[in-house]
Amino acid sequence: MRLDKYLKVSRLIKRRTVAKDAALADLIYINDKVAKPASTVKPGDTLTLHFGLKILTVKVVSIDIPKPKSEDVMFELISETKKS
Repeated sequence: MRLDKYLKVSRLIKRRTVAKDAALADLIYINDKVAKPASTVKPGDTLTLHFGLKILTVKVVSIDIPKPKSEDVMFELISETKKS
């Protein structure tokens, strides 16, 4: 699945265009490598997202799109740190 679509579907970022802009600004890493919006995301990958003063690291658990009102989790939170 494309990175920008995954971020939107998993609800890490609300809009796909915002996910695309973040990737183009080099704020998202897949397995410690700078990611582009069309980068492929697979289960087991580690994503690092830089949101302002917060750095979020998650592990991709699933790329299956969850059904509405489902509690299926597409990622596992590894760490959440604040920049100083």
